[in-house]
Amino acid sequence: MKKSLVCVFLALCLVLSLGSTALADSAAREFTDSTGRTVTLPGKVTRIAVSGPLAQVYIIPIAGDMMVGVSNAFSSGAELYLPEYIINANEIGQLYGGKGEMDLEALLAAAPDVVIDVGETKSSTKDDLQALTEQTGIPFVHVYATVNTAPEAYRMLGQLLGREEQAEELALWCQNTLDNIDVLMQKVDAAGARKTLLYCLGDAGVNVMAEGSFHADTINTMGKNLAVVDDVVPHGDGNESDLEQIMLWNPEFILFDPASIYDEVGGMEAWQAVEAIASGNYFEAPYGPYGWLSSPPAVQRYLGLLWLGELLYPDYVDYDLKEEVAEYYKLFYGCELTDEMYSALVAKALPQ
Repeated sequence: MKKSLVCVFLALCLVLSLGSTALADSAAREFTDSTGRTVTLPGKVTRIAVSGPLAQVYIIPIAGDMMVGVSNAFSSGAELYLPEYIINANEIGQLYGGKGEMDLEALLAAAPDVVIDVGETKSSTKDDLQALTEQTGIPFVHVYATVNTAPEAYRMLGQLLGREEQAEELALWCQNTLDNIDVLMQKVDAAGARKTLLYCLGDAGVNVMAEGSFHADTINTMGKNLAVVDDVVPHGDGNESDLEQIMLWNPEFILFDPASIYDEVGGMEAWQAVEAIASGNYFEAPYGPYGWLSSPPAVQRYLGLLWLGELLYPDYVDYDLKEEVAEYYKLFYGCELTDEMYSALVAKALPQ
């Protein structure tokens, strides 16, 4: 009889313990985002949506398994690098610009605990996200992130998602890379060796990523961006320009977007007046599953820093580009990058 009572007592304790755990997991908590807004979240976040491709790039390595959908369909070849469950996830759309607005009905049906926006803090960000929070009943939060602040962004995401350990690993990789690039560029600048360059986009290759653009952080860090214009556009298509202006800028290097004219420009007579083209110092930015320079302007731009270090300043680098790229793909995408995959990524990006 006593043994039976003991068993009942232990079982009751177990039930109460499990109930307390469930209550703790569901208990509300407050989170203050990068705009200064304080929102109420579940005690344990398990289902998240992202505001667009930029946020998606940041979220995949820390909480891809929590995502209830993706912002947009992936381009062909992305399945080489990303988990199948990410590639096949439902599309929800994105908040700002790009290829369509967020489908709020699909968002509500997916029932995320929170929608995460990552990137540049615009003047309207706070009010926009507050309005969406009130409209949907789902908390929307913003995490500020640039090339230089990615470590802090990951630590904030770790607190938000309860994944501090994973966040710290990603933050440390970013910080170590930033430190290495800073040392490299100090050597370059001390030698007066900084290269002039343009990042050219569009079907005609004459749109330029201007010096003051959020999308130009990588090239601004690694060279002297000659595209200085009066009115910098806020989107990733670049400022409209023309070949005459590119001739006047006459950069030492031109970096072409993957959707631009890299394959044809060497045979275009009009472009031979540009030093970078005439000398063969033009290259195509690597892409897969995202662009290394931008597209979107997220954490994968660290690959662009490393690539441009090798491309522009090979005599100053003290890292192995292939090893660094492979480490990134493993840590951020869960992808074991083969020699063939690496070669395909940089086939048009480095001197042959």
